[in-house]
Order: sequence, then C-alpha cells, then structure tokens
Amino acid sequence: MTRAVLLVRHTEVALAWRGRCYGASDPGLSRAGAAHAAEVARALATWKPDVVVHSGLRRAQDLARLLAATAGTTLHTDAGWRERDFGNWEGRSWAAIYRSSGSAMDGMIDAPDSFRPGGGETTTELADRAVLALSRLPDCRVVVVSHGGPIAALRGRQAGLPARDWLALVPRLGEACEFAEMIAG
Repeated sequence: MTRAVLLVRHTEVALAWRGRCYGASDPGLSRAGAAHAAEVARALATWKPDVVVHSGLRRAQDLARLLAATAGTTLHTDAGWRERDFGNWEGRSWAAIYRSSGSAMDGMIDAPDSFRPGGGETTTELADRAVLALSRLPDCRVVVVSHGGPIAALRGRQAGLPARDWLALVPRLGEACEFAEMIAG
C-alpha cells in the first residue's frame, strides 16, 4: 500500500491565548475552535483515513479524536508532531516578546540552525523532528493533526525553500493540505 498523508492544523485555541506564544504550551480550543473542529472532522472523514495521528497537545488531540470517531478509525499520538518549543517565551504575548527582544525573533528565519527562541528549539531542530515523525507514519491513508510550525517546515523542506520562506506555508486554522511522499534525511 502507498502512503497518503493529509496534514491538518488544529483549530482556534482558547481566547485567553489569543496574541500569545503557545508553541509547547497546551491550551484547549475556544468554543468557535471546537465547533470548527467538528466541521473539519466531518469533512476529513470523507477522505476515509486508515489512521489519525496527533501531537498529543489538546488543541490537536480534540480535533483528532473527533475525526477518528467520525471516520471509525484508530487514533495514535506522536509527540514528534508537536509545535516548536519556544522556551521562556511560552505564554507571553508576542507584543511583550517583541518589546523585550526587538527583532531578535527574526533569528528563527535568519539563523535557523542556531537561534533558540526563548531558549527553546531551533528552526532546524523543529524541521528535523517533523521529518522524523513523517518517517514513522504507516503506509496507508493517514491524517496528521498537528501545528503550523511542523507543517510549514515539512512543506518548506520538501520545496527546497529557505526557512525565511516557511512562514507563508503555515496553513490556516483547521486547514488540511495533502502531502506528497518525502524521503527523510
């Protein structure tokens, strides 16, 4: 069997987290996000996945559980699909991060191999982790419910784009994108 993969970004998180950095943090969905997740799950179930994989963070897990139940398929967790760890930036507002660090956050795209936002994970580490998680997927129809960072990193790596161009590859909340096979390495 050939592997077919849909990468899906979680839906809207709790309103208290709007405008905040929540990479490795674990906020749940807003009411609107939960309603959107139900819509997305119904739509994705028509793709007939054999398995649904999620990052283990609630915002991805909630959508994945709905999808697996609607599609009548199995559910697996793989922490390799988690969002970037932003270290001590987690939970802070993006405005506060900018006030304290200025344009240093540009290091995520200008120095992807060495810049650790808030002491967390480099862009290259995030991308390597996502490629490894992709390599662990079974050879079947898989929906992965993940986050903007890992999805954009995979899409950018596959297209051979520099990290500077990956931000444009972050899918909208609840958006699914089909992912062609990629060789890890």
